[in-house]
Amino acid sequence: MTDPDTHAERIRTACEQLLAAGSDVTFTAVADTSGISRATCYRRRELREIIDRYRSHHGELLTITSLATRLDNLTQALDAVAAKVRRQEEEIRSLKRATPQPARRSPQTD
Repeated sequence: MTDPDTHAERIRTACEQLLAAGSDVTFTAVADTSGISRATCYRRRELREIIDRYRSHHGELLTITSLATRLDNLTQALDAVAAKVRRQEEEIRSLKRATPQPARRSPQTD
């Protein structure tokens, strides 16, 4: 079974079983319960995220994995904003080039 969705579901089920039994949710315990190797649990970010979420009983544990995910999301958002700004700046430049400039009046001497 190498289907990523199956691995994720097995990890979730193992975490829920551990919590229901009052056991600590650790990578070793999850690996033993799910039958998925500990190395795979550590190597695949989405599996680490699931385990990290369950490790915190409140659902929000600040871990390296969650920080990396947040950083990826922020980087993508920043890239999208920067691309939009570049497009708008180019549009402004092209509008300025297309708009005729008013003739300058020479200073009058009286």
